[in-house]
Amino acid sequence: MIIFRYLTREILLTMAAVAGVLLLVIMGSRFIRYFSNAAEGEIPADILGTLMLLHLPGFLELILPLAFFLGILLAYGQLYLNSEITVLVACGTSPNRLLQVSLVPAVLVSVLVGLCSLWLTPAGALQTETLLEDQRSRVDFSTLGPGRFQEFGSGRTAYTEGFSEDGAEMRGVFISERHRRSDGTPESVVTRAEAGHQAVDDDTGSRFLVLTDGERYSVEPGRHQAERLEFETYAVRLSRDESLRELDSPELTPTRELFGDESPEARAQLQWRLGMPLMVFILTLLAMPLSRVNPRQGRFAKLLPAIFLHVAYLSLLLAALDAIGRGNLPAAVGMWPIHGAFLALGLWMMVRAQRKGMSG
Repeated sequence: MIIFRYLTREILLTMAAVAGVLLLVIMGSRFIRYFSNAAEGEIPADILGTLMLLHLPGFLELILPLAFFLGILLAYGQLYLNSEITVLVACGTSPNRLLQVSLVPAVLVSVLVGLCSLWLTPAGALQTETLLEDQRSRVDFSTLGPGRFQEFGSGRTAYTEGFSEDGAEMRGVFISERHRRSDGTPESVVTRAEAGHQAVDDDTGSRFLVLTDGERYSVEPGRHQAERLEFETYAVRLSRDESLRELDSPELTPTRELFGDESPEARAQLQWRLGMPLMVFILTLLAMPLSRVNPRQGRFAKLLPAIFLHVAYLSLLLAALDAIGRGNLPAAVGMWPIHGAFLALGLWMMVRAQRKGMSG
């Protein structure tokens, strides 16, 4: 029991350190991208934290298997370097027992990866797309910067000279819209107003930008005439309180609904989600013999080949995901031969390492 706790602690601590570094790098890169979008006015800055939180399960789904794989390599590599594995084997701890000890934390990691791939990641992706789609469909004060022309959804460009002290009202508003009339004729509409503020219709839930003291110009391309309308108050609809367009991508579909979907995209996505927890156990088999190093080589001797092996495994799964979705690979075959091939490789490496002697 003492040996079990010791080895498990070494693996999990090393995995946590590796996962923390990888998560910091990946989330930092994504945050920079979103921060750049917020600086350009494409998304409001106050939803950055929500977007990063929604992306977290998707990051963990990919990071945890790799972190656990490297955790075993580094933890056992250090034990080999200190000749601790040699002592354990000499005291009667068989290679199979070491594998059993490694499979216990593998079950924990597999459950976490399964929660992410089967539930949290698609739910987070759906919420992310819904949130971004909602932002694309509206002009919001939080995304406007004074003195800048900024494009929004529905062919709109907005400009404001500045805001009131409390930020509730815009000064010097300009809005350009491109749309078609009921007869299909293209039309450009330019609206200028001294001030504007947002309002919500209590009955319908629709959001409006209420403009005051301005003019509205309607121009048809190719014509030298324009319609001009002066107004004291004019309301521009920004969004409606209704469901967004259906987001039916398989990546956003709950796992339970994928079981009843026979489309190639859905079958590919289902196999991907089911295969991620399985990948943890296969990587454990691969990591055990790869962690065996000679004390003269150092604990990082086989780190680079191991990373290449993981990259090849993941790349083949991604290629199969795309091929199944496109219909180039039968869903009945799917990703399972890839998992089977790496499982066979792991078993072969384990048997070969045992024949050489794990304490070699």
